[in-house]
Amino acid sequence: MSPAMSRRRFLGAGTVALAGAGALAVAGTPFLRSLLADGQPGLLLASRAPVPAAFRADLPIPPVLAPVRSDATTDFYEIVQRPAALGILPGLTTEAWTYHGSFPGPTLRTPAGRKAVVTHTNRLPHPTVVHLHGGHTPAESDGYPTELVHPVGGEQQSPASGMAGMAGMSGMAGMAKLDTGGGRTSRSHTYPLDQRAATLWYHDHRMGFTAANVWQGLAGFHLVTDDEEAALPLPRGNRDIPLMICDRSFGADGSFTYPALAGGQQLPGVSPAYMDGVLGDVILVNGAPWPVLRADRARYRFRILNGSNARRYSLALDPQPPGGGALVQIGGDGGLLASPLTHDSIDVSPAERFDVVIDFARYAPGTRVRLVNRLGTDATAEVMCFDVGTDGRAVDDSHVPAKLSEIAILDPSRATATRDFLFQKSSGSWTINGAPYTPGRDLARARLGTTEVWRFTSDVHHPVHLHLNHFQVLSRNGRPPGPYDTGWKDTVDVRPSEAVEVAVKFTDYAGRYMLHCHNLEHEDMAMMADFSTE
Repeated sequence: MSPAMSRRRFLGAGTVALAGAGALAVAGTPFLRSLLADGQPGLLLASRAPVPAAFRADLPIPPVLAPVRSDATTDFYEIVQRPAALGILPGLTTEAWTYHGSFPGPTLRTPAGRKAVVTHTNRLPHPTVVHLHGGHTPAESDGYPTELVHPVGGEQQSPASGMAGMAGMSGMAGMAKLDTGGGRTSRSHTYPLDQRAATLWYHDHRMGFTAANVWQGLAGFHLVTDDEEAALPLPRGNRDIPLMICDRSFGADGSFTYPALAGGQQLPGVSPAYMDGVLGDVILVNGAPWPVLRADRARYRFRILNGSNARRYSLALDPQPPGGGALVQIGGDGGLLASPLTHDSIDVSPAERFDVVIDFARYAPGTRVRLVNRLGTDATAEVMCFDVGTDGRAVDDSHVPAKLSEIAILDPSRATATRDFLFQKSSGSWTINGAPYTPGRDLARARLGTTEVWRFTSDVHHPVHLHLNHFQVLSRNGRPPGPYDTGWKDTVDVRPSEAVEVAVKFTDYAGRYMLHCHNLEHEDMAMMADFSTE
């Protein structure tokens, strides 16, 4: 599937395909470095279905899943992973792989410190793994990528599951069927959720197949609440809205298309032309293309998640309200900030979350406010819009206080170790410290209760995600953190030719966890590593 894309559109989108071990040399040229720094890390995959007009669909709100039962300490949930026919594009049906029949999957809401036991049963045609992204989770429930949950009735071949082979990934094809999950068809994950209130999300995490499985629809929100957050006068109820922003491409019949190579074998990864990342040409928000939200003239809280495989966004409102500063950030990956930050735009890499408040009373009644993507071109420069009500200011008792939370600052001078992790393309695959992923091989072993400094160095853009504990960004290339690095993070956007230092304190749970790039094509093409805590 070659992208239908003119040279002008290709360059305007800021995309570039790097070939093999030449990635570092190519990225070193000034022109291409600019494209990599400011544009997108991959190739555009053009839809064959008619792309719908923007701002016609209403914004869907993912349903909240009720527990099947509860006791004094725990809520128990059951989620069936199954195909579902969805009406994403007008007049066409998209068969998605879903959690419980919806895309995004149902939202779970859990008070901090209350356990959630979530049992997933696989009725898809392909093995899966579930990871609670941002969860402070024991290793046995974290979603290690070889702990497969098999389809009920046995594995079947699916048009979306056959991955192209790739040079330089010796052994990965054989490991694609590696199963340390005991051959089961359902799995129960225990999430203690002994952590701060935060916007978490759950998604597929199967080794070599994460990108295709998430592209097919396997993602949803899990929101953690706590008393500190509840005591704040922030927008709530139907003015507290999660937004999963992602890009997709569609076949002529409305199906999700993904650049996999059909064939008799199921091989991990993606077609070589797309190993830098797959970019769709349709922007979905909560599963709808370029939707519209009819907003009261009041404050709203939006929990923004970049759920794309590879696309980065620079989000802004158009028009800006009088005086600017439309996006008031109150939280990030790991929950509330110490105090709010005001932005005109926010850069969001894959898997990052930004919790923002927008006051639509700053706009005249009847204004259409577009959420735009300054890194997009043509249709991908639009995300969604808000149609501000024509009545007077709505009843709104919310506001954003000057103080939100207490943040314990990690002291890097007390770190017991400093470790280096180089993210680069090497010998035809994406690697960490020069080696493609091998399950069970630790790149680090950390002692519980200690703080370490980890330095992530990149060739091109890599959103780096750390499991188990959140971290704090210390520096970028020896300079202070950037404007979007504040607070507790679990994913940091490491830009081309950059070294980002973070401080992390390992707590509570011993076992094997993961560090990886959250460009999902990079992840599937072996840019993962194990680390252990003890």
